[in-house]
Amino acid sequence: MFVSSLVAPRTSTRRANAASPFVADRRTICGGDVAAPSSWLLAGRPLFCRRRRRYSAVGARGLVAQAAPKATEKNIPINLFKPNAPYEGTCLYNKKIVGDDAPGDTCHVIINHDGKLPYLEGQSVGIIPDGTDDRGRPHKLRLYSIASTAAGDFGDYKTLSLVVKRLIYTNDKGEEVRGVCSNFLNDVQPGQKVKMTGPVGKEMLMPADLNATILMLATGTGIAPFRAFMRKAFVERHPDYKFTGKMILYLGVPTSSSLLYRDELEEMKANFPDQVELHYAISREMKNKQGGRYYLQDAMEERGEEIWQLLQKENTYTYMCGLKGMESGIDGFMSGLAGKDGVDWADFKKQLKQKKRYLVEVY
Repeated sequence: MFVSSLVAPRTSTRRANAASPFVADRRTICGGDVAAPSSWLLAGRPLFCRRRRRYSAVGARGLVAQAAPKATEKNIPINLFKPNAPYEGTCLYNKKIVGDDAPGDTCHVIINHDGKLPYLEGQSVGIIPDGTDDRGRPHKLRLYSIASTAAGDFGDYKTLSLVVKRLIYTNDKGEEVRGVCSNFLNDVQPGQKVKMTGPVGKEMLMPADLNATILMLATGTGIAPFRAFMRKAFVERHPDYKFTGKMILYLGVPTSSSLLYRDELEEMKANFPDQVELHYAISREMKNKQGGRYYLQDAMEERGEEIWQLLQKENTYTYMCGLKGMESGIDGFMSGLAGKDGVDWADFKKQLKQKKRYLVEVY
């Protein structure tokens, strides 16, 4: 089985203690020494710096936040930087995180914003790739869901992380087309500048109810906001935030080696078995009841009644993120579920959206 080089040895956060903190030194990373990312322990816990210590390793939930983020749910940062005046961050880390048999490269990128671009879990950032288009104009920005908590992977509120799949396809003329921004981000090197705008988005933020049930539906890189959600709830420790609810993740990918952040997710599940559920739909390796490929809605169908009961509870929030095509498949499944109870899914979904309990971000 492919193991991402982002994954550290599986030392449980339950054993973390102040005498043996997990430390990463940004001076080393910024200086170009990125040969041993496993030492950063990116999988399963945030990192912190010796120079600006905001976390200390304590207890079962991992690392304790020593300072609150600048951005809050009451003060949502929006468009602090715009295309005509973007913020220039610096790439600190870029690593492929899928196996060679995965359909296309996908990388985890960490960008330093030096605390100038605060954001909340569930927001997106705009990236303006280097270079110009065919008309000699700067490339247009592309939006990416942020894959890190507000604290970032280092825990110092100075970085953001992105998970990006390299887009390469053949057009109707038989010509190879390479996505400008996705290829830029997959190829960006540590030390290279990255122009950023935003942050944007208010719809996909985490619910205020700390005892909520959060149902997360993702395909591929749509895992990004949910990684942030889960790390905040089950990895970081904040003096003013303790999630007591449940998070249920359904993740659809084509191959096993495409399961992004798998070790990280599995460690959260192991540490919080009553609060974390993980369900994978590996389309090219699993079969549905009809013998066809196994998609997200097939995994959900196995627990259909449970899902329908959850959707009717006022403290259940459903989030969907990923490829646009996933929406129709899930709607079809949901329509069948609702129909068994004589409920029109379109009307019911509209009601959920009005209550901000059904949030969708597809691309």
